[in-house]
Amino acid sequence: MTPTLAPRSKRFSLPTMYRLIPLLLLLALPSCSPAPKPNVVLVIIDDLGWKDLSIAGSEAYQTPAIDRLAETGIRFTRFYADSPVCSPTRAALMTGKHPARLNITNWIGGQQKGQLLQADYEWQLPLEETTVAEHFKAAGYATGFVGKWHLGDEGFFPQDQGFDVNVGGHAAGHPASFFWPYEREGGSPWDVPDLEDGAQGEYLTDRLTDEAIGFIDEHAEEPFFLVLSHYAVHTPIQAPEDMVAAEQARLDADPPCPEAPFEDDPEWSSTRTCQDRADYAAMMTSTDQSIQRLMQSLVENGVDQRTIVAFVSDNGGLSTLMQGRTSGPTSNRPLRAGKGYLYEGGIRIPFIVHDPRSPAAGLRTDAASTIDVTPTLLDLAGLDVPDVDGRSLARPGQADRPLFFHFPHYHGSGNRPGGAVIDGQYKLVEWFETGDVELYDLENDPAERNDLSSERPDVTTELRTLLDAWRLDVEANMPQPNPDWNKE
Repeated sequence: MTPTLAPRSKRFSLPTMYRLIPLLLLLALPSCSPAPKPNVVLVIIDDLGWKDLSIAGSEAYQTPAIDRLAETGIRFTRFYADSPVCSPTRAALMTGKHPARLNITNWIGGQQKGQLLQADYEWQLPLEETTVAEHFKAAGYATGFVGKWHLGDEGFFPQDQGFDVNVGGHAAGHPASFFWPYEREGGSPWDVPDLEDGAQGEYLTDRLTDEAIGFIDEHAEEPFFLVLSHYAVHTPIQAPEDMVAAEQARLDADPPCPEAPFEDDPEWSSTRTCQDRADYAAMMTSTDQSIQRLMQSLVENGVDQRTIVAFVSDNGGLSTLMQGRTSGPTSNRPLRAGKGYLYEGGIRIPFIVHDPRSPAAGLRTDAASTIDVTPTLLDLAGLDVPDVDGRSLARPGQADRPLFFHFPHYHGSGNRPGGAVIDGQYKLVEWFETGDVELYDLENDPAERNDLSSERPDVTTELRTLLDAWRLDVEANMPQPNPDWNKE
């Protein structure tokens, strides 16, 4: 029996049951032939913040199509990226394994040092790992990948990891430009491949949506697994001029920020505290239009009632940068900080699962993370769930366990190497430079303003011990002292 995210029971009186028996037997006759396999579409939005959806309380962005997806499915309000940056989370999404176990703990290509030398990490998803695409392919699915990959260079692309089709996925983590020909003059590592046949003015989010719809059109008569991995809403922050102008007019008519939208928090960073960028709002509108078109294509192909659609981000919104830089385009407030940090703003993200075969819809408030996506999608599709770090969220109680985070790297947000664990209502954050820890009660202080580590030494010790044990278990890579630090 295919599981659902939140099954709803119905009760009948005995007389009613007896009257229904002939009808039930009649309806059961066609069921001797197996039901068609459900299609699965996974949409990944790059750098989409926890509060970037209007249904989540955005001050400035309008996302009606995504909101409808959430209203007809399950929206997880305490869902986490397993890393505050993209490549590690994407590795978790593709495998169901924790980035620390995979030794992919930084965005691939990210190199910084400070008081510590950053931990060594893998620059590609090993071919020995079994991806979610390989699971679906083994079950007879057509598999397609469209958009950002950032999990390795040539030889480690999507087509090497179980996807029949790869459009636009390569080693880079953002596009050279969001406008055709999606490249820089003279060429660059960020030039998006496979999209040479475009036209002047063509916008990347629209083009990737076209490619995804083309895949659906081609494979509508067979089961398919599709990943639409948008480069939006990552930098460069670019959108069509007419859309930016419309958003600017709307924001000017009803300004969302009554005061200067920045503060120095954490103390070595600058964080945007209010959503007020018209160009980012336009990128959000374009992304929402993509979802509308994608869902409409399922209807037009007659597969909407047997297609599971999951929607997720890869890390928190880009709101926080090193002190003095104020170009972070969005805000995650009331959550603290943003992309690059292990505070809530850096790792809490949207996650929606729309399964038209299930009557369930609503909110899920239990904590879960991106390692759970692969097991959940396989389970909902009726396929075997592999033995990985993640768990199927279609099974009651599966999400009830600690969540661990490991980011032994520096980041342009101002973040310093550290780790974290969430267990129930409490969260511990550890800084590797000093060994200092912070303890927060997320139930009563989701903004992480009140450090309880000195008031609750019992909880602090318990969570620190738990985090230490987990790092040993997964053989987590660790940073090392920098011998050149503070040398004159």
